[in-house]
Amino acid sequence: MGDAMVGRDGLIGCYMMTNRMHGAIYIGVSSQLVSRVAQHREGVIDGFTKRYGLKRLVWYEFHDTITGAIQREKSLKRWPRDWKANLIERTNPDWADLFDGLARNGVETPSDPETYRDWPPEEE
Repeated sequence: MGDAMVGRDGLIGCYMMTNRMHGAIYIGVSSQLVSRVAQHREGVIDGFTKRYGLKRLVWYEFHDTITGAIQREKSLKRWPRDWKANLIERTNPDWADLFDGLARNGVETPSDPETYRDWPPEEE
């Protein structure tokens, strides 16, 4: 995917999801950060996050390009677990769910998971 192919919500980022404090950690990257995290939370994506119930967004950072975000994701995946926990705890010591703040500062999420496919709507 080239850097020109940015999702319509315009937020490129790397993120970590979990199910509880010091629980399993999933590291992901997306060019549509808000909608991608919303999909994990709704359980509409089969895989690791759905299987282990990882619905809590505990860390994220924005990137200017998808290439930069992917490089960061690959780097984080090589870090020891304790380093990942330390990164989370620097800004989120209680491992609180950060999704509401992300959605509020990004764009509103649709309530129906089926709308993720075409969300957000084109601006007029």
